[in-house]
Amino acid sequence: MSNFNFGFEDFEDFKDDSRLEDLAAHFERDGHSIYFDSDTLEELASYYFEQGRFEESLRVVDRSLEIHPYSSDGWMRRGILLNNMGRHAEALDAYDRALELNPTDLETMVNRGITLDSLDEPARAMEAYEDALRLDPFNEEALFNKGVTLERLNRLAEAIAVFRTCADINPEHPEVWYELGFCFDRLGKEAESVEAYDKHLDIDPYSNDAWYNRGIVMNRMGRYREAVDSYDMAIVIADDFASAHYNRGNALANLGELKEAIQSYKRVLEIEGNDAATCYNIALAFEELKLYESAIHYFEKAIEADDSYAEAWYGLGCCYDALEKFEDALTFFNRAVVLNPETADFWHAKADCAYNLGRLAESINAYRTVIKMTPQNRDAWMDFAETLFEAGQLEEALEAYGHTLKLQPDSAEAYLSQARTHLAMGNADESVRSMKMAFGLDPSQKEQLSMTHPELYGDQKIRRLLGLDR
Repeated sequence: MSNFNFGFEDFEDFKDDSRLEDLAAHFERDGHSIYFDSDTLEELASYYFEQGRFEESLRVVDRSLEIHPYSSDGWMRRGILLNNMGRHAEALDAYDRALELNPTDLETMVNRGITLDSLDEPARAMEAYEDALRLDPFNEEALFNKGVTLERLNRLAEAIAVFRTCADINPEHPEVWYELGFCFDRLGKEAESVEAYDKHLDIDPYSNDAWYNRGIVMNRMGRYREAVDSYDMAIVIADDFASAHYNRGNALANLGELKEAIQSYKRVLEIEGNDAATCYNIALAFEELKLYESAIHYFEKAIEADDSYAEAWYGLGCCYDALEKFEDALTFFNRAVVLNPETADFWHAKADCAYNLGRLAESINAYRTVIKMTPQNRDAWMDFAETLFEAGQLEEALEAYGHTLKLQPDSAEAYLSQARTHLAMGNADESVRSMKMAFGLDPSQKEQLSMTHPELYGDQKIRRLLGLDR
């Protein structure tokens, strides 16, 4: 929508709703058969425009142009209306007619630029703004809309420079500070973004969008409490602002205030209905609270809304795994893997669950996938090695422990597991070497050996070589 008044700047000073309603009824009934003077038509067009009744306003403007076809203001108003109606090509024709009649009309030049921008012709829009700025280098509206077009072109540093000039001309222009806040945020300059939004809010404290954007930036800065406060302000102004409730929930979850986060997410569901991402976040909060049945309910609701939501299937698996219902858990992990086979965490969970069910071959295959996808994953290599040992695949287990120790050479646990494997293969000397490495890294392991690795502690040759009986 145009940033300019439709053309009747003192409309609020004299409008009389009942008189205007009568005039409108009179025009709609007899408009083409009786005379209306120019002032009345202008007043009536503004009345319709203020109400968003653009078709009626256009009829009045067209009637006025029948009487005064050489009115540049009339053609400009026609262009504004057509632009607001989405009829951009016709709006351009109207502006061109206006400029033929008055080639130096700044307002028409800027509105023409706005329409060109709407037509996704930013280069021509910039030319229109530059035409206006050549006549008046400090024209506030030309500068502001030039900044908006630069912003759309992702030329953010240039946009900021233009908006700063606007702010110098009129520091009380709220939208300038709003756009500055947005540009700074896009450039990752969070402190400057918050400062700009604060200046916007000093001028327009009831701007729920600005409070919301401020909350987004605060959340990104890790200032979660201030983010919540900003979202609260947005919600006070517009209680049905679903995105504010949702992001308030995220900020509260970041603060560990999970029960209150759940209430924010539930408010989103009241406003928007069953939303997959919101149900998923509620489920995550319940899962973190170890309220697994409630978590399962909301993971299922997320899947009802979007049955391809792999993370929700994975979440179901995690809950059933926590409840030690491993068969169900494995079913859900398998579904997650099918939906998103590129996520290593899904394969790792499947591998762990299959291990818990004693399905060692299935577990080993899943671990192979994990280490192929994330070869630096120390935990996966360790789990893979342990499972191979359990399956009696000792040579490969030994190799996997070696990979684990390359990634984590200070792991006493990995050295002890390596020692156990060497012993099972009959390599007592190698087993002792691995155990000595473990004890060097963590001397307490020697004292605990009888409990943690009784098969090592109970081997007579190992006891002799380590001098455990002295």
